[in-house]
Amino acid sequence: MTTLSSSPPSSSLIRGLLIMAAAMMILPCMDAIAKYMANVQAMSPGQVTFYRFFFQTVLTLPLLVTVAGRGAFVAKRPWMNLLRGALHAAATLLFFTAVKYMPLADVFAIYFVEPFMLTAMSAWILGEKVGWKRWLAILIGFGGAMIVIQPSFRLFGLTALLPVACAFLFALYLFLNRAIGEADPPLTMQTLSGVGGSLFMGAVLLMGDAAGLEDFQMALPDGLFSFGILVLLGGLSGYGHLLVVKAFRLAPVSVLAPFQYFEIISATALGYLLFGDFPNLSKWLGVAIIIGSGLYIIWSARRDEVRVAAQH
Repeated sequence: MTTLSSSPPSSSLIRGLLIMAAAMMILPCMDAIAKYMANVQAMSPGQVTFYRFFFQTVLTLPLLVTVAGRGAFVAKRPWMNLLRGALHAAATLLFFTAVKYMPLADVFAIYFVEPFMLTAMSAWILGEKVGWKRWLAILIGFGGAMIVIQPSFRLFGLTALLPVACAFLFALYLFLNRAIGEADPPLTMQTLSGVGGSLFMGAVLLMGDAAGLEDFQMALPDGLFSFGILVLLGGLSGYGHLLVVKAFRLAPVSVLAPFQYFEIISATALGYLLFGDFPNLSKWLGVAIIIGSGLYIIWSARRDEVRVAAQH
């Protein structure tokens, strides 16, 4: 039986919930900017992804250095952290490419198969216990994603599968976070992740542009407005993720995890207001199935944690 002292104070819990909710409202703005830059400003998703990580690094670096000093650059596992950045950049590239062609809400809904992938990876690779009910929830969740993907696949072809590939890469990114564990502080990990993402995207952009691929064309911002939008993109990504880190320090993971689904609501609102996109009834059904399955997995995992804690 858990004691009262093991729970965070109510004031910290509420602050964590509010910060997490704010982050989930802010982060989809980053993806709306990526869609705007690709469709209105005609900037390739590859170039937008590069600027996202570059300006994230530039804008968060002063804060990181102020708080951590030289320690922001001193990591026990530097290459693992740089690899984290590369995986995050690759996932972001696929996501930004998808939102160029597809509605924001569709991309987010399909992307949220990521918790199912992470749960499966934890079972297969780490040997974590996943009961048949959770496996069934994973299969049902993928079924919900198929409901969203099917009409999108008819319209956009293989592009509709990009969010699935993005989810897989991001699951690997989160899995790597578990592997690194507590070796390095979050600020150091954030700094090196931005550096790794910028270096990776710089190399990918050069190769893609040399190959003549449309979605990797190199371009400078077209005037001060575009430059300002890209700076905003970097700021939202960097400080938005720092808000998530702060929230997880104030409240338990099991309480905050369901708030990730607020991103679907934010993305749907932004997609409708900015681009006139709104999911039809069948897609809402798929979204509901995905969210329901994800919430069950979160609840089930939390129940098992409490049960183990009670036994000790």
